[in-house]
Amino acid sequence: MHYVLGVDGGNTKTIALVAALDGTILGAGRGGCGDIYRAPLSAEHSDTISAALANIEYAVTRALRAARIERTELASAMFSMAGVDWPEDAEVLREAMQQRGFGRKILVQNDALSVVQAGFLHEPAVSLICGTGAATGARNPDGRSWCSCNWQDQIQGGGQLGQKTLDAIYRAALGIEPPTSLTPRVLEAFQMQTVEEVLHCCTGRNRKPPISIHRLAPILLSEAEAGDAVARRIVLEHGHALGDYALAAARHVGIEGTAFALVFAGGVFRHPTTILLDAIVERVRSTSPDVRPERSRFEPAIGVLLAALQASDVAINDEVIEKLIATLPDTSLFATV
Repeated sequence: MHYVLGVDGGNTKTIALVAALDGTILGAGRGGCGDIYRAPLSAEHSDTISAALANIEYAVTRALRAARIERTELASAMFSMAGVDWPEDAEVLREAMQQRGFGRKILVQNDALSVVQAGFLHEPAVSLICGTGAATGARNPDGRSWCSCNWQDQIQGGGQLGQKTLDAIYRAALGIEPPTSLTPRVLEAFQMQTVEEVLHCCTGRNRKPPISIHRLAPILLSEAEAGDAVARRIVLEHGHALGDYALAAARHVGIEGTAFALVFAGGVFRHPTTILLDAIVERVRSTSPDVRPERSRFEPAIGVLLAALQASDVAINDEVIEKLIATLPDTSLFATV
């Protein structure tokens, strides 16, 4: 028997899925950050590359164990990873995965492209992934693709929104910004009494925030929805900036001005407010009025698995999709902690 492996790696987690060639998902695994530039160091791993590779290997090994198959049975594998920004990055991962025997045919791409593969295999589409970080990808009907990679370092996801939330309460405490409801919400989240305490724990030597900064993003979105002027301005500005990158992606593959799908994925977009989404769509429609905003049908990892199946010459039809849907892992696998 032959099987395929799909791995989706971001700044918070790495998801590995193993499937049969008919689309049946047989095993899943989860590891830590798979970004070779940003994986946290540890006593065992003194550089980001080895730390990321260890996290990827852990996720894949758990998926193989759950599927009860050997790595030698993997016909093809697709690794869709944050941090694959340049050709040499892809080569580092490809060689490492080949050394580990994770597939006879190994493909590596930036994680921005996984969403356009999840349900939009033959359609022009632009994807916006907004999790801890952010990435934008695009593909035209002929298969030409582009992803933002380091071009988008200035505008990121929940981590940056969390930092903007902190910056807003710092400025409000100094009287530079007007008072904002973000202040009591952040103090509550940090279990602190003053903004100065928050600033100290985030910037002091040998200090560490009690929660990850990206977890402030839902607070920002909730306060924007509730009408806080400072929060709303931050969210709208961020949405317009993300929209600019969506348009840039569309231009790079020649679909700007057409009725392409604008696909949203990632934890930040799971928040019930639509203020961020609406701001993105507003900016994109300034030059592409017929754009079709859609939430991703599947998690990005599913798009990666579909690409792995295609690499094994599997035709993605309704039967394959039905088997995949019927065997999807529990949603907790994909949750950002």
